[in-house]
Amino acid sequence: MSDVIATPADNARAKRNVAVLVAAQAVVGAQLPIMFIIGGLSGQMLAPNPCWATLPISMIVLGSMLAATPLSAIMQAYGRRAGFWLACLCGAMGAVLAAYGLYSGSFKIFLLGSLLSGVYMSANGFYRFAAADQASPEFRPKAISFVMAGGLLSAIFGPQIVSATSDTMAVPFLATYLVVIGLNIAGMLLLAFLDIPTPLKPEDGAPKGRPVRELLTSPVIAVAIICGTVAYALMNLVMTSTPLAVVGCGFDTGDAANIVSAHVLAMYAPSFITGHVIARFGSRAVVATGLVILALSGAVAISGVELEQFYIALILLGIGWNFGFIGATTMLTAAHSVEERGRVQGLNDMIVFGGVFLASLSSGTLMNCSGGTTQTGWQFVNMAMIPFLVLAGGALIWLAMRPKDVQAP
Repeated sequence: MSDVIATPADNARAKRNVAVLVAAQAVVGAQLPIMFIIGGLSGQMLAPNPCWATLPISMIVLGSMLAATPLSAIMQAYGRRAGFWLACLCGAMGAVLAAYGLYSGSFKIFLLGSLLSGVYMSANGFYRFAAADQASPEFRPKAISFVMAGGLLSAIFGPQIVSATSDTMAVPFLATYLVVIGLNIAGMLLLAFLDIPTPLKPEDGAPKGRPVRELLTSPVIAVAIICGTVAYALMNLVMTSTPLAVVGCGFDTGDAANIVSAHVLAMYAPSFITGHVIARFGSRAVVATGLVILALSGAVAISGVELEQFYIALILLGIGWNFGFIGATTMLTAAHSVEERGRVQGLNDMIVFGGVFLASLSSGTLMNCSGGTTQTGWQFVNMAMIPFLVLAGGALIWLAMRPKDVQAP
């Protein structure tokens, strides 16, 4: 089944929407690498206990998880643009609260701002679904990949904004959050050009799709959710601790920003080809490749804490996330109908961000409180990847062994 109502002839509109979403990903999406670079460092300044240093990032992810289902319902009822505008507004308000928390030295207010900022992070995840809405089945994986590729520019802009603004005011990172307010306002202007029709309300007696229980027990949907959650959660687990590990090993904030920048570039650069690779080899093969690359990332990170090892590990982490997450997203979009779209996508992102929340919450504890040194904490963070990679790999093998009639194209 497919959630796409377009034909190849309708791809002109889909391509225009992809261009808008790429621009929004580049501009307003720049706040995501910004927050992952300075969230833990800001938390380390404000938190009464070092084990809570990454709690601001966990709150961002919690906000994303809580917002996923309501945002999906809003988009189903009022259209993608309304949902994206609301998310940008919440992102701007979250940045205002975070800035005030830094200025006043209040960890609680900073956490509240982080929670509200998570609404935008949740909406950012829906960009990939919006790209697929008007695309033909043939163009769908490419549309998803192109929108994800827009993150390349955000990977450049975000860390550069941190480097340019982090120390320009008396309170570190205060100016950075003021810039984030402007990014969300710019995003609202860009998204005004989005042209995706609001889904028609179903008529009485029209098909409503499968109930939630049946959707979750659908083999393809279940495996897509598991693999997407594992890919995103493990990426977040490691990336959240990276700035703390880099600085803790004697390097400076600029090095941490550059490493995260390289990581985010690696997250999105493969997107130019991921859609073509999926079309050629299938989504499950691409997801499996992503899981292997994530495992290689962990092996490099465990091997040492030299600067080049941080770079290699984080670059591999980004590539593995790209293959695993885009592959899982493509699996999901091919496994449900139009009337099931809102439920499936909201449910998927709630579960994905739930996993990411637990990963980010665990990251600071593993990093700062599981060993006597930064190096030991960094090894624990990366070793924690192993059981989840086994889980996702096992789910893919289980799906491959199922009868052909329950497997997605």
